[in-house]
Amino acid sequence: MDIERRVAIVTGGGSGIGAAVARHLADAGARVVVADLDGAAADAVAQSISAGHADAAIGVRADAADTADITALIELAGTEFGPVDIYVANAGIAGAPGLDVSEAEWDLSFGINLRAHIRAAQLLVPDWIDRGAGYFLSTASAAGLLTQINSATYSVTKHAAVGFAEWLSVTYGDRGVRVSCLCPMGVDTPLLRAGQRSADPAANAAMRAVTTAGAVLTADAVAESVITAIGDERFLVLPHPEVLEMYRQKGADYDRWLAGMRRYQRIVTEGA
Repeated sequence: MDIERRVAIVTGGGSGIGAAVARHLADAGARVVVADLDGAAADAVAQSISAGHADAAIGVRADAADTADITALIELAGTEFGPVDIYVANAGIAGAPGLDVSEAEWDLSFGINLRAHIRAAQLLVPDWIDRGAGYFLSTASAAGLLTQINSATYSVTKHAAVGFAEWLSVTYGDRGVRVSCLCPMGVDTPLLRAGQRSADPAANAAMRAVTTAGAVLTADAVAESVITAIGDERFLVLPHPEVLEMYRQKGADYDRWLAGMRRYQRIVTEGA
């Protein structure tokens, strides 16, 4: 897809990966609606974009998991810029660690890490099919291909996000809908830093598992990978290329991989 003159919505765009992707889309010529639960942060990112690209972005407060808010985002994009061409389902949460997690905490993780993607696709895909083109980018995680030490909520919902992105591509890829799924490991974002500062040993060990598995990339480096993937219409976006080899090892010998992950869990837990 040629990004120039396209209209994009980026959720979780007030900081981290979302903010970087919004900026890089604008640099490539797109007009962007930056959405975030923190409306002031979204507006600040949009203003910084517009300072370099006049009238190229608008910031708005929105709950990425709320159907009414997603509908409002699509309508706002249409009013300000035109029909939505690219939707970046980037908003996400780390979720509560451990097995003893409440139903409400599970619902919260499923809501933002998965159902937000489903609800956006339900609203956008029919129009994209009619127009013969559209792009859905799902921010999942390497945890969606592998797993996340100590966090069932994060691991399970990110696996589900990968699964939904796969299904979208298989089901609608021949009808003009393109899909990419972003699966990074450690990225220097507020989400990662919050985990590192956590007083909860389980949450701290979960972040240690991420930061010791490979390089911690900047959000800009990840955004560059996203822009390249959209240009190539490539499904799997792996800013950490070693994730592909880990994924292959998992599939080649699942029991050996599980044993290795249990060993790694002991290492990061003792280190925490």
